[in-house]
Amino acid sequence: MTDSSSAAVTALIAARAAHWRRTRAVTATLLLVWLATTFGTVFYARELAGLTLFGWPLSFYLAAQGACLIYLLILWVYARAMRRLDRQFAHRIAAAGREGA
Repeated sequence: MTDSSSAAVTALIAARAAHWRRTRAVTATLLLVWLATTFGTVFYARELAGLTLFGWPLSFYLAAQGACLIYLLILWVYARAMRRLDRQFAHRIAAAGREGA
């Protein structure tokens, strides 16, 4: 194995490790948002029932509408973040391939 191919393999391993670390961070963050949304609407339902929004108790609105919108937002953020991370990873792999050639 030549020095340039060894450097390319090392760069590829580093790129994979960084990609996986960032993927786990994005996933963990969004799972915490999901947990807070799900737990918060149930845990604070009694306190939120005194407030109304469009004639409905706020707890009902958050559980029926708000949580669903937040879940869709979580999916959108995940898709955007992963697309960006995958593109960065592809560029790093391409750069490592050019170094090894």
